[in-house]
Amino acid sequence: MPNFEIFRGNSKKFLKHFRHDNVFLVFIILLAIVIGIFIASTIFFYLNQQKSNVIQPGVFIKGINVSGLTKEEAIELVKKELSYQMNDHIELTYKNYNYYVEIEQIEAKFDIEASVNYALNLAKNGSFFENLTQYISILLTNIDIDPKLIYNEEALDSYLETIEKNLPDQLEQYGYYIEDDELFITNGINGAGIEFDELKKLIIDAIQDISYSRGYIQIPTYTKYPDPIDVEAIHNDVYREVQDAYFTTEPYAVFADVTGIDFDVNEVKKLIDDNPNIEEYEIPLIYTEPNITVNDLGREAFPDLLASYSTRYVTSNRDRTTNLKLAASKINGTVVMPGEIFSYNKVVGKRTIAAGYKEAAIYQDGGVTSGLGGGICQISTTLYNAVIAANMEIETRRNHMFVPSYAEAGKDATVVWGSTDFKFKNRRDYPIKIEAIVEGGIARINIYGLLTDDEYDISLYTRTIKSTDTTLVVESYREYRRDGKVVKRDKLYTDTYKKH
Repeated sequence: MPNFEIFRGNSKKFLKHFRHDNVFLVFIILLAIVIGIFIASTIFFYLNQQKSNVIQPGVFIKGINVSGLTKEEAIELVKKELSYQMNDHIELTYKNYNYYVEIEQIEAKFDIEASVNYALNLAKNGSFFENLTQYISILLTNIDIDPKLIYNEEALDSYLETIEKNLPDQLEQYGYYIEDDELFITNGINGAGIEFDELKKLIIDAIQDISYSRGYIQIPTYTKYPDPIDVEAIHNDVYREVQDAYFTTEPYAVFADVTGIDFDVNEVKKLIDDNPNIEEYEIPLIYTEPNITVNDLGREAFPDLLASYSTRYVTSNRDRTTNLKLAASKINGTVVMPGEIFSYNKVVGKRTIAAGYKEAAIYQDGGVTSGLGGGICQISTTLYNAVIAANMEIETRRNHMFVPSYAEAGKDATVVWGSTDFKFKNRRDYPIKIEAIVEGGIARINIYGLLTDDEYDISLYTRTIKSTDTTLVVESYREYRRDGKVVKRDKLYTDTYKKH
């Protein structure tokens, strides 16, 4: 007979194995179904995504979720969000000094449209399998697109160059100047320069990750060193060979005298080598005066009388006459080169007892009083009218408080040492020579030079525009005549005088 006990035992083992295998099989089947559903749904959504005009799920731009948005919606959202996050300037710092780079001025912005276009084309540019794989990968892990930063590099360079010029530690090259007949050479000073490439990278990186809104960027710098003192170059600039004044007639030209200037190059080099850290070196200059100056040139060098003007004085007032003659003697023979400015106070000098000036009547504090050098304004007035007639350019001129006895209103020029000067510039192409004569009750100024074909007859024209019991107001003009007819008038001044 069969052994049923054995059979029953085997049956139990069989059923146990059968049930275990069925559970596993069911699990496998269910798993396959789930995977199939996932794959099917993924493929379904993928295919739908391929036909849609929105961005697939799992896509971010600069940390901003743009999944499911159209191109226009994504651009608008990203622009809006970034505008909230970005400051309008970048703050830089150096030694407690702050500087700013304006975002708008360097035209810095993200290429949002290109980033959105990239997002829209994700999983659409490869084969079916490549696109599907990329689609699933983005679904599972997400993707964050960093848009390209666009900026005006020239504008940024210009900003940084301006900042460098305003750093507290500025490079100073060696220099020199002449004062009181001596040469002073100054040593250079180290300065700070910006590491432009490094700073530009810091700025662009900061804008790229928007970190600049959370703090300062330290400006990276390096040490700039001044050039060594070039004594030979300074000598070439300072050196002047002495030259006597001279003139030629064909063509006509007057050549000014030149005072020679020199210094010992080797001595200066040794001084600098022995004392390299001194801030300033003081070097005596060697001057050689010319034998003939332009003021020494005779009338033959200034062949034509350009203008002449005279005023009258009272010969019985000896002290005042002395002052007139002293001032005239200082001016007499002065040559003014083309483009040169004549200063009355500089040429005549300070009015002192040592210089020979006497006490005479002057206008002061609203009245007439006695003052050292009184009367010399008559010479400046006479000169003023002469240089107007010679077509000089007036640089500085002021009228008296009261109309002087020796000139009409609007035709005077007052001078005061240390405060009020009379200046004019020689705007002709050739030099002029001033002749000043005081004798016999007449103060005369003659201006000599070279007449040209386009000369006018020029004089001062004045007209009264207001006259009251206390005040007189006069306008003055430079009047040009040719063949006896007025060609034009250039307005010069409006002068106000008090009446006695």
